[in-house]
Formats: sequence, C-alpha cells, structure tokens
Amino acid sequence: MATASELLPTTDPATGPVHSAREVVPAELWDKQVGLLMRDYPYDSIMAARVLGQGYAYLLTAMQHRGEALGLAPSKLVDIGVHTIILDTVAYAELCDRFNGGHFLHHVPKVAMKSDGSVMKTAHRIAADGWEVDLSLWADAAECGPCHPGNDSH
Repeated sequence: MATASELLPTTDPATGPVHSAREVVPAELWDKQVGLLMRDYPYDSIMAARVLGQGYAYLLTAMQHRGEALGLAPSKLVDIGVHTIILDTVAYAELCDRFNGGHFLHHVPKVAMKSDGSVMKTAHRIAADGWEVDLSLWADAAECGPCHPGNDSH
C-alpha cells in the first residue's frame, strides 16, 4: 500500500502549485458532505465548501505527518469540517486506508480550543505541504496574542 507521502502532493508553495482537497475527494462524496454542512450549519454552498476543504487539508496534513508529534490543531471553524468528514464513517475509513496506510487517524477535539499558537502553526504547516489555506477560517486562533494578523512572531 502506498504511503501518504506518495499519494499526497508535496510541493513548495513558493515554487510549486497549491493543491485543493477537491483534487483527492471524489465529486459525489464532496457534494454529499457539502450538503451535510449546509443541513447542519447556517452555511451556503460556498461557505460549506470552504469549511470542508480546510477540514480535508487539515486531516490530510495530519496523516502525512503521523507520528511526528507536531501538535497540529484545527481552528473552531475548520474543526466543523473535520467532524463532518469523520462522522461520515465509511468514507472516513476509506480516506484513512488511502492516505494513512490503513491506520485510523484519531482526532482529539479539545485541541481546537488551544490558544498557544498551534492553530496558526497548523495553517502554516498545511500551506508548507502545498495545500490551499483559507486564512479567514483559521482566524479564530487570532485571539491568542502572538497570532494576531500582522504580528510576525509566528
């Protein structure tokens, strides 16, 4: 079985193309999960797709770096997308088989509440791995002093 690093895009965002989660999620599954977000949250299709895309980018990055103890953490909004993906259990098991060597990636929700800079560090890691990052969806992490937009300390 291929490893996540063989299946996922690895590129330097400064020199290579940025990848979208839509490239690895089948269209039928994408549409289904966008619909679930629209059903469960006050999102239109555009917002639902943004949240879902960042949820996939987070999970796929976490899978690629499994075992590296990077302390990755989603923002509150991205965590909504993560939970939508995980709760679609058959599709999530298939995602883990495809991108995580068959290992189920466990998600600990309490990390979404961290204010130690780990959320913005995660957004930077996702970008460094070549995934699209919708910074406005990671903005709830800006409440933690050093992570305020415009502050270069992170």
